[in-house]
Amino acid sequence: MLLDAAPPFIPEGAHAMTLVIEYPAGDGGAPPHRHPGPAFGVVLEGEMLMELEGEPERVVRAGEAFWEPGGDLIHLQDGNNRDDVPLRFVVTCLCPPGEPMFTLVDEAELARRQGRDAREER
Repeated sequence: MLLDAAPPFIPEGAHAMTLVIEYPAGDGGAPPHRHPGPAFGVVLEGEMLMELEGEPERVVRAGEAFWEPGGDLIHLQDGNNRDDVPLRFVVTCLCPPGEPMFTLVDEAELARRQGRDAREER
């Protein structure tokens, strides 16, 4: 078993989207974003530097699983932790029909939510 987690909610009428994400060596990944529902994944190759709002950043290595609850929580980073190998991971997101599985968060919202970011405590 790679992961055993009970998500806090599953959006009504949700459907699952499974994607393979690839970042080249040293790539910072997606900018801060959120998902409307929970997301579950596993790193296939390389190492992901993952950080969710209110939690410290952590490294997820090849063969390790991760998840996030989605909803209002901001996914601050998911970049490649290595500058010498690519990162490849598969993620399944549960989304309400017609909603985007990925929404960017702008700087103004990040500023309003100041104090929720574990990076500020360092």
